[in-house]
Amino acid sequence: MSNLHGPFRYDFVGSFLRPERLKEARVQYKEGKIDAAALKAVEDEEITKLIQLQKDAGYHAITDGEFRRAYWHLDFMWGLNGVDEIELDHGYYFHGEETTHGSVACVGKISGENHPFVEHYKFVKQFEDDNTVARQTIPAPSQLLAELYREDNGKQTDSVYSDKEALYADIAKAYQTVIKDLYDAGCRNLQLDDCTWGMLVDDSYHKFMAEAGLTLEEEAEKYLRLNNLALEGHPEDMTITTHVCRGNYHSTWASSGAYDPIAPFLFAQENVDAFYLEYDDERSGSFAPLAEIAPGKKVVLGLVTTKSPVLEDKAAVEARIKEAEAYIPKDRLYLSPQCGFASCEIGNKLTVDDEKAKLALVKEIAEDVWGK
Repeated sequence: MSNLHGPFRYDFVGSFLRPERLKEARVQYKEGKIDAAALKAVEDEEITKLIQLQKDAGYHAITDGEFRRAYWHLDFMWGLNGVDEIELDHGYYFHGEETTHGSVACVGKISGENHPFVEHYKFVKQFEDDNTVARQTIPAPSQLLAELYREDNGKQTDSVYSDKEALYADIAKAYQTVIKDLYDAGCRNLQLDDCTWGMLVDDSYHKFMAEAGLTLEEEAEKYLRLNNLALEGHPEDMTITTHVCRGNYHSTWASSGAYDPIAPFLFAQENVDAFYLEYDDERSGSFAPLAEIAPGKKVVLGLVTTKSPVLEDKAAVEARIKEAEAYIPKDRLYLSPQCGFASCEIGNKLTVDDEKAKLALVKEIAEDVWGK
């Protein structure tokens, strides 16, 4: 078993561009032209190639690139007991593009036994070596809660759970089950991806909260409590991190806003070891909220965008890292792209060569700043 623990000085968020062969196989499976075994064979082969790409790039984390998923979040939710896959009349409205229409329906009490992601993790685990560790990425508990109350989904959720506290307890227990099963499979690096915090700082969501009679503080406390409840009792030697996102779909984005309003909740109180934070453009605000990061916890600065193939200027990125040092010591700072390269199977508007170039740039900058 690898004894490495993320984050690493140069790191990535987790998802990678899907090869055309994999996309075609998934379409063929949906159309009934190939069976599950044939699809898995293609997935296995393409994931094996991706892991070699990650190793060749010199990275210490390895993931399956989310190649077995259509979405960064929904496939995990569909794998829980009591949650079904549905299609809505529309997707999320990002800036300039509408997402595909997948969502969830609560059809029974939620639990986490026999989650398929555990087997997915085991496949990646076999490729660990002395220089790499297998990382599993899953959506945060708060993300599941938000999806269960997305528009009319809430009516179905309330029909199963008339008591919100019972729902929160079951979500937390389901996550605890999955986390234990992943741990028993050898997982020591788990990443919780979370768009709820990005949503909370967006002006349009502020208007929604006002109309609904909600406050940012109430919503932040709710999501914080659920995330921490789900992490209660997790093994001490399992590193758990979170990635805070503002939407990443086909190189478009969903929300905008600085971290300031949520920092006293997320940065100061969420029980994770490190935060992967988007800082690739002005939508993220300043580094000042980093002063709220709890003592000893780490920050991975997402200063290199995955939304564009244009390579950042090295000196400019290094200058921004220096700016961040005013709020958190350099030895607790790390570098990564701001998000994955393909949060959904459609992917961002880059090529695999662009992807490799971004990874190479992150590594080069990190070695300049922290040394090899």
